Amino acid sequence: MTAIWPKAPMGEIAPLVRRPVFTRAEELYREIGIRSFGKGVFHKAPVTGLDIGGKRVFTVEPDDLLFNIVFAWEGAVAVATEAERGMIGSHRFLTCVTDKSKADARFLNYWFARAEGRDQLLRASPGGAGRNRTLGVEKLAAIHVPLPPLDEQRRIVARIEDLAAKVEEAGKARSSALGELAALSVKSRDAILGLVAPSGTLGDVLQGAPRNGWSPVCDNDDNGTPVLTLSAVTGWRFNANAYKRTSFPTRADAHYWATEGDLLITRSNTPELVGHAAIHSGSPVHCIYPDLMMKLRLDKSRTDTRFVWYWLQSTVVRDHIKRFAKGTSPTMKKISQSIVGAIPFPVHLSIDQQTDIVAKLRTFQEKLDAVRVLQIETATELDAMLPAILDKAFKGELS
Repeated sequence: MTAIWPKAPMGEIAPLVRRPVFTRAEELYREIGIRSFGKGVFHKAPVTGLDIGGKRVFTVEPDDLLFNIVFAWEGAVAVATEAERGMIGSHRFLTCVTDKSKADARFLNYWFARAEGRDQLLRASPGGAGRNRTLGVEKLAAIHVPLPPLDEQRRIVARIEDLAAKVEEAGKARSSALGELAALSVKSRDAILGLVAPSGTLGDVLQGAPRNGWSPVCDNDDNGTPVLTLSAVTGWRFNANAYKRTSFPTRADAHYWATEGDLLITRSNTPELVGHAAIHSGSPVHCIYPDLMMKLRLDKSRTDTRFVWYWLQSTVVRDHIKRFAKGTSPTMKKISQSIVGAIPFPVHLSIDQQTDIVAKLRTFQEKLDAVRVLQIETATELDAMLPAILDKAFKGELS
């Protein structure tokens, strides 16, 4: 059961304090943002006073209890630290200063991060869904929060932060393990494919040059034709849900249709993602692939589609893509049909030899996927731990 603690209104123990900033055009300022679900403050890129213009902004100081009035209802609450001293927030960020003889800002922050606290913020944020909700200053001041003795507040905060640090450490270990798993996947794939030397180019096993798709205007009409997005093939796995819809007229005999078994490759993306490819799964049926993708028309008498898909992920191919991808922007690169056609490829391998290699790669990939599923399950458990810790803390059950 919930601990029976006296309650006090926010306006009494943590009233709103505003510190207006009168910006100067030539000076630089750092703005804050607040992540939802209790995930803390983040720092925005520096801006000049000229960029801020007439926007009302206010200074943030350490130990301020901060609320994003638009997303407070989903836990966009945080405590400012020394790192935020002197930064600014717009009128959308409320700065409340706790009476340190009565309340600990971190204690209040954790209370607002749990379901009961978020529910109170939801009630204090009238309006429709999402951005139409706005936390009212007077309604926030009227929220009654539990207030055990100050020493007990600090003990609870220390215990929560100790356990939260252990959860975070476990999360970092999991992330590190996932990184090692990904590296192992690359090494193992390259170890198998590295036994094969390129003896020609991908163009040797294509039936004509790769074809760019078509990118009609998408209005997302419910009855419109599906148009794949780049994320449909990003990450080397086909994502059947990554599409928009267009009501633009189409031609049944056009080249831009993608169907089950087609091998699609991105021709424009970031340096790390350009050239990613995936095999169409068959869903959505009768869909268009966009202009920023190419369809590789393979000679099925000379090559196996899955082998080509694996080969495109190899280090030798990724090095080729990185070397020849073009673009003036360091964050966006493109590959042409000729670059794709010139990808080094083992044209001497028979279909049987290719399918044998695919079988070995698939067996190893299945084992890695099984480990990855366990990692995902672990992540779900870790995500549930902090809410459980908070629940126990505010029931008075956290020893």
